[in-house]
Amino acid sequence: METSKKNYNVLITSYLEPEHIERIRQVDDRLNVVYRPDLLGVPRYAADHTAPPRDLTPEQEAEWRSLMGEADILFDFDYPRRDLLPELAPNVRWIQATSAGIGQFVKRMKYDERMPQTIFTTASGVHARPLAEFVIMTLLMQNKGFLRIVEDKRNHHWERYAGTDLEGRTMGLVGLGRIGSMVASLARAMGMRVIGTDLAPNTQAVDQFYKLEDLAQMLPHCDVLVLTVPHTPQTEKMIGAEQFNLLPDGAYFINIARGMVVDEPALIEALRSGKLSGAGLDVFAEEPLPAGSPLWDMPNVLVSPHSASTSDRENMRITDLFVDNLKRYLAGEPLRNVLNPKLMF
Repeated sequence: METSKKNYNVLITSYLEPEHIERIRQVDDRLNVVYRPDLLGVPRYAADHTAPPRDLTPEQEAEWRSLMGEADILFDFDYPRRDLLPELAPNVRWIQATSAGIGQFVKRMKYDERMPQTIFTTASGVHARPLAEFVIMTLLMQNKGFLRIVEDKRNHHWERYAGTDLEGRTMGLVGLGRIGSMVASLARAMGMRVIGTDLAPNTQAVDQFYKLEDLAQMLPHCDVLVLTVPHTPQTEKMIGAEQFNLLPDGAYFINIARGMVVDEPALIEALRSGKLSGAGLDVFAEEPLPAGSPLWDMPNVLVSPHSASTSDRENMRITDLFVDNLKRYLAGEPLRNVLNPKLMF
């Protein structure tokens, strides 16, 4: 890690609120923090880090590219110019991402090869609570008949019914990192029994841990199956027809990982056949979800537009992480959340 320079140019490449920019500037006098919102895309919602690019004049584009060329540290990838990033920012030695799941993106863009001296740090942990709350929300909606309540209200229809509750149900987690651990914590607070699997043992997060090769032994015990793993060659389509068939009849399925972790046609068939009672999906094999996908019209499926992780507090949390990492970088200490390009997380 290069920390011998006297001053560092830090370029903010996606929108942040002014108070967060000021927090970054207060870290150290050696940081020259450059923030030009007039050259960035306008956010469509809180913590929108992939806003459509602004139409720049040739002079503005040249100014932005000059700033990229002078940068030592980037806050976020310059997504509008992602193809040219290594060439536009040859001096960058560290990029702090705003997403946890950047492994596939870095590999696809060959940044690990084209920027071999650059460190990439993820936003791992920033989205854990919003995602965990999304999981609990979908479970409560399913078990308490929320969609029925909404439909009956729309139709002015009064008919009593019985829902069920989460206490004593078993949740199976595939992935026990920060997100999975937070999901487990909230599920336990609801009285659920939590079992799980991961590449690395994490027996503290769950009531029972299964090795990844023992996934088939875990699935028959899962009233709810939740995916939180990163998308890697090892996890691609790891859940398909065989795995769905091992679940108890009427199990509920939640995916907050990546769409490619699941064999989507097999998921659709499991929902159609009644093997699964429903699904809460935030991610899909193709995004945006095509208009012709059967998932849109399934009444027992919650379709979320990859927004379960997004919170109006996200920029605050990412800035917390960035500020801490800046202090570590200047002190020559190991950074948090360093991406391993080979493992892709």
